[in-house]
Amino acid sequence: MQRRIAFYVVSAIVLGIVIGGLLTSRVVSGDSIYDQVEKFSTILNMAAKNYVEEVDTQKLTEAAIKGMLAELDPHSVYIPPKEMKRVEEDFRGSFEGIGVEFDIINDTITIVSPIAGGPSEKLGILPGDKIVKIDGENAVGMSREDVPKKLRGPKGTVVTVSIKREGEPKLLDFVITRDKIPLYSVSATYMVPGTDIGYISLNRFAATTYKEFMDGIAKLRQQGMKRLVLDLRNNPGGYMDQARLIADEFIPAGYKIVYTKARRPEFEEVYTSTSGGSLEKTPVVVLINGGSASASEIVSGALQDLDRGLIVGETSFGKGLVQRQYELGDGSGLRLTIARYYTPSGRLIQRPYKDKDKYYRGEGRIELDDEANITHESEKVDSTRPVFRTLSGRKVYGGGGITPDYFVKSDTINSFSRQLRSKGVFFEYVTNEYLKLHSAELHQRFGEDIYRFAKEFTVGDEMIAGLRALAERKGIEWNEQLYKQDEEFIRTELKARVAYGLFGSNGSSLVYMPVDRQLRKAIELLPEAARIARLN
Repeated sequence: MQRRIAFYVVSAIVLGIVIGGLLTSRVVSGDSIYDQVEKFSTILNMAAKNYVEEVDTQKLTEAAIKGMLAELDPHSVYIPPKEMKRVEEDFRGSFEGIGVEFDIINDTITIVSPIAGGPSEKLGILPGDKIVKIDGENAVGMSREDVPKKLRGPKGTVVTVSIKREGEPKLLDFVITRDKIPLYSVSATYMVPGTDIGYISLNRFAATTYKEFMDGIAKLRQQGMKRLVLDLRNNPGGYMDQARLIADEFIPAGYKIVYTKARRPEFEEVYTSTSGGSLEKTPVVVLINGGSASASEIVSGALQDLDRGLIVGETSFGKGLVQRQYELGDGSGLRLTIARYYTPSGRLIQRPYKDKDKYYRGEGRIELDDEANITHESEKVDSTRPVFRTLSGRKVYGGGGITPDYFVKSDTINSFSRQLRSKGVFFEYVTNEYLKLHSAELHQRFGEDIYRFAKEFTVGDEMIAGLRALAERKGIEWNEQLYKQDEEFIRTELKARVAYGLFGSNGSSLVYMPVDRQLRKAIELLPEAARIARLN
């Protein structure tokens, strides 16, 4: 009886999704759409009644929906009920839980950092602590996906974690009352030492991103910022309105920032810049790479098309499709592409996606060697690409992401360094060994001064010896030749890990700056960005 009820409920949901959407659009072709719905209902009914084994009709329905959406574009997707909450948290800008960043090291939940102001930090949970029990149950061997299910929960509820801490003979029990934990979309904000250049990095475009960005700009201005590097590398996008608001801060009134075209007129929008942008006179260079998508491409595309700033790095992902999320009756969701968006010059930056495997691998993006590309006249570019012009007449290309004005490839590391990183050796050594011994001393020496730390702290040979000893205990053969080849990276990685433990992402980002080729080139090109924007 329960199976039959479940079948009718699921069928009703599917029919409601399909028929409701079609009635709303008023473009139903009655002799085909309804026939297909009836066909689906018939097959689901036959499977439920006649299949050799009892079937899960909800599972079949979800598989059918996923298969249907797979025939559309790569970004129209079905979101099961269990994933909807996480998706909403990511873009709402907060979640409810105990407030820790964690990693799985040797099958054990290891605290990377308690989130500032969260309940775990207030109780004294430290980086390197290992959670071995949750509410009395063994947590060793738990998968990365299952950890949030145990630690997150409604604000005000309680969870007990048992922690193994180095130097403590017994487990430490913490009774943690869950609270609202902010998810910050500004990863780092600091001044480039000895300059008037501010740096700000965004990791997503969530509901709070514009406010966070403006708060960061205000702090940088207090420190004397007159020029800016905006880092959108590996930013997958998010809310279009947040991207529009940020772009508007740089652009004088009356210019198109982004516009959409759709099959249904009500989904078409034109966003125009307004007056009073606080950064209209600030030279800016934007960093992008293959992980920069969607809203990141709206910002970088608008600034490039309007000659408002320069773009440095590698060609962006190439996602020019707009999705609308629909909540369904069972707690699941449908994210459906409803429009395409275009940059001010008219570029559709969406890459072809007929072959989705190639699309996901990033094929079809313009990739050049390190070189200036300010006029975009390179003979290496596919001549079939549609050509557009910026406000001053510079050539730019459509059909495959935002092409930088200056290509700079990211650094690569060798197999030895990759092994040290993938097996968590840097993190484990710094957190469990070095900071355990030196954290208090470093706090006393540097306080909150990340700039002094970046200038004065050095990775000595004793740290390299400690790293080597741990690597060998973990079964990694120390290759002196490969170590020498990547010595600058390895020492910088160790220093950045220490900086993160002391100062968070601001500290680690500042430490990486001297070895970040793309960031160094962005800083170098700020005078050219000012010239192109006519700010000189």
